Amino acid sequence: MPAYIGAIDQGTTSTRFIVFDRSGQVVASSQKEHEQIYPQPGWVEHNPEEIWQNTREVIADALATNGLRANELAAIGITNQRETTVVWDRRTGKPVMNALVWQDTRVAEYVRELAKSEGQDRFRNKTGLPLTTYFSGLKLRWILENVKGARDLAASGDAIFGNIDAFLIWRLTGGPKGGAHLTDVTNASRTQLMNLDSLSWDPEILKTFGIPPAMLPQIRSSSEVYGLAQEAPLQGVAIAGILGDQQAALVGQTCFEPGEAKNTYGTGCFLLMNTGTRKIASNSGLLTTVGYKLGDQPAHYALEGSIAITGALVQWARDNLGLIEKSSDIEPLARTVNDNGGVYFVPAFSGLYAPYWKDSARGVIAGLTRYANKGHIARAILEATAFQTRDIVEAMEKDAGIRLDVLRADGGMVGNDLLMQFQADILGRPVVRPVSKDATTALGAAYAAGLAVGYFKDLRDLRANWVGDRTWQPKMTNEQRDVLYGLWKRAVSKSFDWVS
Repeated sequence: MPAYIGAIDQGTTSTRFIVFDRSGQVVASSQKEHEQIYPQPGWVEHNPEEIWQNTREVIADALATNGLRANELAAIGITNQRETTVVWDRRTGKPVMNALVWQDTRVAEYVRELAKSEGQDRFRNKTGLPLTTYFSGLKLRWILENVKGARDLAASGDAIFGNIDAFLIWRLTGGPKGGAHLTDVTNASRTQLMNLDSLSWDPEILKTFGIPPAMLPQIRSSSEVYGLAQEAPLQGVAIAGILGDQQAALVGQTCFEPGEAKNTYGTGCFLLMNTGTRKIASNSGLLTTVGYKLGDQPAHYALEGSIAITGALVQWARDNLGLIEKSSDIEPLARTVNDNGGVYFVPAFSGLYAPYWKDSARGVIAGLTRYANKGHIARAILEATAFQTRDIVEAMEKDAGIRLDVLRADGGMVGNDLLMQFQADILGRPVVRPVSKDATTALGAAYAAGLAVGYFKDLRDLRANWVGDRTWQPKMTNEQRDVLYGLWKRAVSKSFDWVS
């Protein structure tokens, strides 16, 4: 058996290729950012061709820099930004337009139209998802209705659809020369087109959305051999794992038992709790989604709380305000003050996701006085992430009937000690990050691929790899916690219905 396992981690802001050893340690890594395209307010796009080229470059760079060869990889997995929608011509591989990113809100009118008769939860019983701008299905409809020639291409069978995972797999396995058009259950569950019970595309929803079934990829498990890479430097390597990024982090954090949960602090925040083979319908504004499906085993479901803007708020403060020069400057700036000075920042830039689902909300800064300075703003930016996470935890405990004893944290923001301590304080329970804190998503995809080809024997192998790095214990009094959280809830209410 080859010594290593690899993973493509295609995220919202960058693409990485990471090689792991059998203990889950990083052996090689390369990363490259791609352009964020904002054609108008609320619209967010990526160039799929740029993402594909970056993917090829980071794979080549990670292997070459560390002197690795393709035959040293047992397989690779793919994890990806979910809901980001690509339509391309199967004859040429050329996208019909830029990818519509998960944050994009241009389908808001479709949401209002479809919710008129039966409300926002019209498809929740089948899909676990409310009607909102977030998911892929309505983005696909928008492309078909607004890109010249797209519907004709779809009718002829030449235009095909996928989230980024499907686009990359198709390219890796040959593209126009017989590329495999497929996805896994976790990505399919984020389209609002898949039935959670049958794990297949739902004919009624496809008809309602006006989507030709022939456009859609085949739905497969999250861990099986899908095909072999067809070009150097990965030629001949099996592609054997696919997981949407947040489900990949659930697997990477080895949350395999019902009630175990993780929160990934990235561009947005995504808190998932494993609910086992039982899907739990949410009454508290959460999503019911597929957590993973390993080979022929039954699918495991999860409750998810999705927050659109967390790390992206730090980037906004850097790029749009010039408040800091680099993202890591936010913590020292926030430490120049002892508290938030009464300032609260609700980052509803593209509406509010869970548990509110208010597409009409917009960002607000509340509680400003002459006393407030840029340190208070910086602190409010970090605290917004922790407050939004508490919103999700409360909803999740209510739905699942399970109290969360500890929160496993990963992602780019968990290196921020101030944020992690405040998170423990405002939750009133410990927060723990693993040693693989910034590679957990890629690790989950690598685990799925490794299980498929026998590189890992079973889940016990994966659990043995999980090692805690640091734990933050809550230090805040209950009275302090209640006052701060009460003011946060008041600030959130001020963001509602800003857009009519």
